[in-house]
Amino acid sequence: MGEAKQVGEDFRYDIAQDSAGLPARVAIFADRPRMREEIAEDLTGAGFRTVDGGEIAALLDGPITLLGDVVMVDCPVLDGRSLASLARLDMRIARSGAQLIVVTSLDALDDIFAVLDQSRPQILVEPSRAERVVAVGRTLANVSSARVREMSEEDRMALLRLSQQVDGIAQELDRISLADAPASQRLSDHKREFRDSGEPLTGGHSAGPRSAYPPLPDPRMVRQMLAARQARARFFDGELFADPAWDMLLDLTAAHAEHQRVSVTSLCIAAGVPATTALRWVKQMVESGIFERIADRSDKRRAFIALSERSVEAMARYFAEVEMPLAQAA
Repeated sequence: MGEAKQVGEDFRYDIAQDSAGLPARVAIFADRPRMREEIAEDLTGAGFRTVDGGEIAALLDGPITLLGDVVMVDCPVLDGRSLASLARLDMRIARSGAQLIVVTSLDALDDIFAVLDQSRPQILVEPSRAERVVAVGRTLANVSSARVREMSEEDRMALLRLSQQVDGIAQELDRISLADAPASQRLSDHKREFRDSGEPLTGGHSAGPRSAYPPLPDPRMVRQMLAARQARARFFDGELFADPAWDMLLDLTAAHAEHQRVSVTSLCIAAGVPATTALRWVKQMVESGIFERIADRSDKRRAFIALSERSVEAMARYFAEVEMPLAQAA
């Protein structure tokens, strides 16, 4: 099952690939012993060495020792103690240069996203066993690529598209054994729970008139476009038309005009792809400056996603340019 070591006295970070070419090591934290065993079994079978980190509380109660390139935390249910543990781990991971993968549920996604604001983790929403293994491999591949050369914007977008294809393979491998519907099929049941029409956004997100560029279109028209795009999945294979980046841009454009704040869960719904895939796109769009992560001033446990100022301008100019064809089509 891999190495069954517990966390030690001092925080340290060991490079997974040493001079002997040993396989990468993954530290596993989970409150459920059976889950730690299952993850370790799958990763060991894929050629990784594993370290049993113990329960999530170990991240809070004692010194943290990371024994690998990757730390995987299984946290489907959150309470105050586990949130504090993750916050501490997030800080340590950011300082160490290790990579963090967090496995969680759809219900806990917004809290997980809000608390992990430093380490740039990979978040998996109710993944299959194959998806967990793929996530570790992808994370290590990304690290290796970054060490060889600085990835260009084109390279990173190509990697995201490749990751989507890998996800599709993993889902197909586990399709027969899944007892419950995947989270991506249940996203629509939660769709309006995660909209917040509270206080207007401030800073670069005011929906007030701008003199430098055209106004945004009527949000009802934008939502009609989004609904029409999503309707295609009822008649054709949704993967034929999957374009999560554009669907999220449309959703955030409408929300900006409506003075609505958008949670990461809601944005995953708009993307029309599995939540784990959508989260990687959100991460890339934030890193590219297309989206911005906005902390909730009244509740630090929450965070929202919004268009950056330059993206608001770009969408306004786009709709101004296509306004005539849209009007003719209507």
